[in-house]
Formats: sequence, structure tokens, C-alpha cells
Amino acid sequence: MESLLAKTAYPDFEILVADNDSDDPALLAFYERMKADPRFAVVSCPGPFNFSAINNRAAQHARGEILGLLNNDLEVMHAEWLDEMVAHAVRPEIGCVGAKLYYPDFRLQHAGVITGLGGVAGHAFKNFPRHDPGTPQFRPHLVHNVSAVTAACLVLRKTIFAQAGGFEEHGLKVAFNDVDFCLRVEALGYRNLYTPFAEFIHHESASRGAEDSPEKIRRFQTEIAFIQARWGDRLLNDPAYNPNFTLDSEDFALAYPPRVPLLT
Repeated sequence: MESLLAKTAYPDFEILVADNDSDDPALLAFYERMKADPRFAVVSCPGPFNFSAINNRAAQHARGEILGLLNNDLEVMHAEWLDEMVAHAVRPEIGCVGAKLYYPDFRLQHAGVITGLGGVAGHAFKNFPRHDPGTPQFRPHLVHNVSAVTAACLVLRKTIFAQAGGFEEHGLKVAFNDVDFCLRVEALGYRNLYTPFAEFIHHESASRGAEDSPEKIRRFQTEIAFIQARWGDRLLNDPAYNPNFTLDSEDFALAYPPRVPLLT
């Protein structure tokens, strides 16, 4: 919140905090202090954690034409991030717009999502050094179309959010709801886009913790089965990813054995 308020040059925005039963005294005191800012409001989203339902509820309260979904573990890096993302989101052909995210040590955390990696989806160039050129052709440093972007930082027009039906609240409560949503936006005829010119530090899962308990592992496996059943072979055939590249890693290595049948 502090970085958002201090480092956002785009002037016309409101802040809706989707609060999921927070009880930390320091946070509640912060909410109280922020009440004086007319741009700020808290949307209560009680009950068990459901990322999809929380975002859907908050979106219903948004007054603007553009929605920006931001996780609570992001730090803004430069003031023009929202100008950059909105400039693409208002293009008629563009659906979801995603940003470049770094781990706190500036390894890449997100440079677009590739469907099919690991059987469902993964982040392009994950763990690459910040200034690594990437392959092919400096891709992590260029604006380009992708099948999906992470909802940790996602900007789009509110009309498209409604047209796509929001996030899947029942089958994808925590994982892969952003991938499913982006694919539904794509199916409506829009192109999803990644821009490296909006940058954030992402303290991934800082407030949620690791997905390593037996209950979370079971839920994760159920969500994998759900999205695979919904999208089938589309997951394994990303039109923004060369079929000669591997689905086993995020580094754009050549697939071995080849995924494409050899011509004879």
C-alpha cells in the first residue's frame, strides 16, 4: 500500500482492499488511518480463503472502467507502472495485461505464463537473473502476447471481466484461476499481453504461506484435475509458445524428445 500510494503517477485510481478476515492490530489501525483518503475503501470478504471469490466480490464494488488486481505482497518499483498497463488495457483487441515481477533478490518471478508447462502452466523464464537476455530474442524484455498472465498483477477493462464471468469460484479457489480466466478471455477473441515496462517486487505467498500441508496438497491436486478437464489439449498447445520448446522447464529449451513429429 505504501509503495502504491507513493509511486503511482497515474492520478485517477481508487483502492479497494479485499479483506479476508484480517485481525492483525497494526493492519486494522492502518485501515482506520486510511479512512480519511476518499480513494480508499475496505471490502469485507469473510470466510475460508477463496482467491477467486475474493476478487469477484471486490470487482463488483469497483467504480472505474479499468480493474487492476494486485496481490498484497507486491512492491511498486517505478511510478509509470499503471500508465503502461492501462495504455495496453484500453486497446480494443487486448484483454488481460500482466507485468514483470521479481523475487526480492531480483530473479524473475513472472514474465508471462506458458500453458502446458508441468502439465498445466508455468511462468516464462522463472528464476532467471534480472538482466539475462533470455531466449528467444530478448523475450522477457519485450512487450508481447501471451496465453495468460498471473493475477498477482493483472489489469483489464471491467467490461471484459464481466463478459468472461469473473474467476472460477468453485473449481479453482486458489490455484490456476488466473490461467483459466485468461483462457476464457482469449476465447472471447481478445489477446492477452505481457509488458516488461511495469515492474514489481513480488514476495510470493508472503501472507498465505507455502502450499505444503496435506489439505492444501489435496486441494491443489483437485484444481489441477479441474483445469485439465476443462481445457484438455489446449493447455499443451500454447499458440504463444513454439511447439519445439520443452514443457518440462521454464527456460525455452528445445524439447527432447521432440514434441513435433519429424517430417519424413
